[in-house]
Amino acid sequence: MMSVEEYALDVNKSVEEILKQCSLLNIDAYEADDMLDDLAITELDNAINNMDEEETEEENLNDVVVDNVKVTDNTLVTKQKLKKKDNKNTKPNNISKKELANKKKEMYKNKEKLQANTTTVSENVVLYKEGMSVAELANSLNVSGSELIKKLFSLGIMATLNNSITYENASLLAMDYGKELKTEASQDLTNFENLEIVDDEKDLVKRPPVVTIMGHVDHGKTTLLDTIKNSHVAAGEAGGITQAINAYQVNYNGNYITFIDTPGHAAFTEMRARGANITDIVIIIIAADDGIMPQTIEAIDHAKAANVPILVAINKIDKPDANVERVLTQLTEQGLTPEAWGGDTIVTNISAKEGTGIPELLENILLVAEMQEYKANPNRYAIGTVIESRLDKAVGPVVSVLVQNGTLRLGDPVVVGHAVGKVRTLKNDRGEEITQASPSMPVEITGLNETPSSGDRFMAFESEKEAKKIAEQRKENDKNASMNHKQAMSLDDLFASIQEGNKEIKVIIKADVNGSAEAVKNSLEKLDVEGVKVTVIRSTVGAITESDIVLANASNAILIGFNVRPNNSIKDYAKEQGVEIRLYDIIYKVVEEMEAAMKGMLDPEYEEQVLGSAEVRQLFKFSKVGIIAGSYVLDGIIKRDAKARVIRDGVVIIDSNVNSLQRGKDAVKEVKKGLECGITVENFIDIKVGDIIEAYEMVEKTR
Repeated sequence: MMSVEEYALDVNKSVEEILKQCSLLNIDAYEADDMLDDLAITELDNAINNMDEEETEEENLNDVVVDNVKVTDNTLVTKQKLKKKDNKNTKPNNISKKELANKKKEMYKNKEKLQANTTTVSENVVLYKEGMSVAELANSLNVSGSELIKKLFSLGIMATLNNSITYENASLLAMDYGKELKTEASQDLTNFENLEIVDDEKDLVKRPPVVTIMGHVDHGKTTLLDTIKNSHVAAGEAGGITQAINAYQVNYNGNYITFIDTPGHAAFTEMRARGANITDIVIIIIAADDGIMPQTIEAIDHAKAANVPILVAINKIDKPDANVERVLTQLTEQGLTPEAWGGDTIVTNISAKEGTGIPELLENILLVAEMQEYKANPNRYAIGTVIESRLDKAVGPVVSVLVQNGTLRLGDPVVVGHAVGKVRTLKNDRGEEITQASPSMPVEITGLNETPSSGDRFMAFESEKEAKKIAEQRKENDKNASMNHKQAMSLDDLFASIQEGNKEIKVIIKADVNGSAEAVKNSLEKLDVEGVKVTVIRSTVGAITESDIVLANASNAILIGFNVRPNNSIKDYAKEQGVEIRLYDIIYKVVEEMEAAMKGMLDPEYEEQVLGSAEVRQLFKFSKVGIIAGSYVLDGIIKRDAKARVIRDGVVIIDSNVNSLQRGKDAVKEVKKGLECGITVENFIDIKVGDIIEAYEMVEKTR
């Protein structure tokens, strides 16, 4: 229920316009304060949506320019009428407006209250908050503090009442008193991303699997989807490369499968990472003639980090130069051993263009889905994730979402990120209007007060009042949280993380050559401190990229650079994402610091402070001095005797010192940004035009 005035504000119309529509629709509303029920709101929504569509069509028609033809007003009117008629013929095969209106009325008349997405804390549950003290835990368990201190002492832990206690230790103490420990975040409705929802087994039903297709650009992802859903998306895409995440649902032998098409171009690595977060199964598509490419390896890394089943589709087997055996060998090198070779990775040979192997691929998807037993509860208010969002000038924010649990219905109040509103329109992936969406269904909704971000979670509520309250609380919480921005894992955090029960440390390695990358990886994976292991989730050669930062942030991993340097834009991006980059040039130092961090015994840390960088633009040879690099200072200052490294294509060539610094014929102590100078690097003569000389100094860092 809402007043005419509230509804007018909600749909960006005047009160007079709404009252006029009420009169046309025979709705009993004559003043701004008159109340509108759900049925009246639905009828008004339909009328206003139709009115907005007509206005948009007229605007589009007014923009049409006819070259070299003088058109009379009557001719223009005729052309507009014909154009509108043609537009009607090009719309999806929707049910008629009358049928849809009847379905909406029927739904509202029989609309049942669903299960709320709340958790009831039983008497046997104790809530743990971050930094909880022994005294606070004792109070929650209703026991004396001295009793808990004795129990901790018996576990070999010396503590006082004011000391904080880890979740793992608190959980052990709670078990002693027959209590179950849960985090506050898992019970907080405003933080519904982490809300723990336990469904009754009798309410759970089988749901369609959500599948993401990943791989290298032009290996056939969109063509595969195109073949599966019998449409032609590829022809309309920019440059033949997928430009946005799209979701489709197909019916194969009576079983629905939801597909998410993630972009494969390097510029959209972050979108691909998000795609993996909302998926059940990942299909890695590899062209039989190209084999595994750099972006294929990225896709495999993201799929492994998401901890979901991986299927492999070897595409383009119809091409003359297809080499399936080579692809199988490359898969084994990436840790995906095919079933035919004694592994557990299901591999299907296909030709997306010819349709060969597609039924087998769909059968394999359903087989994995059956083994994983994907289920959801359709009897609760919907929970899900935003796939894409855009702002439409006629209807406002238009949001594509994936329903992951529960049922989303027309008129349901929803909170999406910070946005809030009621579901005014609901369309399936074919653009057809529907009244409700079940689990694993991708739909497009309107009715929100602002445009959310892709990847935001959403939740439906029973009342609009509750939804607005939750949205306001979320805004306030996020405002406070922004002051304590979430950081990815760092070496300083490592020991605390282990103390809290974390038994796996994730690491990403970037090195100058394969030999170094393998040596660092093998050395780290041999570490074992009190049962805590290091898992290398990516180990590649080359400069540190945005893709590495995205994966480190998403996986809470430590990013290690060995003989490589990030450029300034990458440094800024890492800082923005809260990812720490650790740089080394000696293998034993990597292992030593990692082991010390795992044991909580890190030595004082020295932080590198970059003074400035200069680009080599010309070389001068002198018999007495050697090679002088004629350079231009790009930023900061270059100091004589400062530490310096020579960087070529993002890779460190040498780490040395600035031996001499000249301006013209004069030796100087320092040269500032925007000036030219001559630089010699100690013990290094293989300098080249285009190299970057980076000057820095080591400063002790306060922990």
